[in-house]
Amino acid sequence: MNVLTGLLILVVVLLIIAVVVAVVMGMRARKASSPSRGDAPKDPFNTGDQDSLRGDPRELKAGDIVEIRGITYTVRGSLRLDEGGWKWDEHLLDDSKGDQLWLSVEEDPDLEMAAWTPVTGAPEPGPKSLEFEGRTYRSDESGTAKFRSEATTGLDEAGSVRYHDYEAPDGSMLSFEAYGDAGWEASTGTELGRYDVLIYPTAD
Repeated sequence: MNVLTGLLILVVVLLIIAVVVAVVMGMRARKASSPSRGDAPKDPFNTGDQDSLRGDPRELKAGDIVEIRGITYTVRGSLRLDEGGWKWDEHLLDDSKGDQLWLSVEEDPDLEMAAWTPVTGAPEPGPKSLEFEGRTYRSDESGTAKFRSEATTGLDEAGSVRYHDYEAPDGSMLSFEAYGDAGWEASTGTELGRYDVLIYPTAD
């Protein structure tokens, strides 16, 4: 084997080693940057500017004032929910007339909010599709979560809740929840954009 052949073999071996090292380092970098189990992914484009101007929905608590599409509500109480490390909040709101609704807040990874109004007469959840008030809803997700109650919610301080969510083709939502041993309670939901909600936090 002459010198030229030896040099070619050495170059090929070095190239193979370089490729292997690059692949291993790339895998380690992706693993380090990916969220661990139970951690909610974060929006890399969230600058916090909207939160400073309109209030941060993730920080809502009892006593805060919330304006939703021009209607002012007070936060009466909050539920902090956790399903295997995946967390979200539900806040009980009422207005000056005593009308109540629930505001759900979660990151998936973008901020998602919805206003929920209790309804009666809905069928039991479970089927892949349901008919209610002229709409066909299809099953979206279901599960069981733990909850912790703060201030006034009408529920125990802590417990578990089963849920089953449905969605119609037009984006309308229908959700069922059963707390503890209680039966199913149904609510219809409306998705809210960031500019639909304005928050006036109160002092702790």
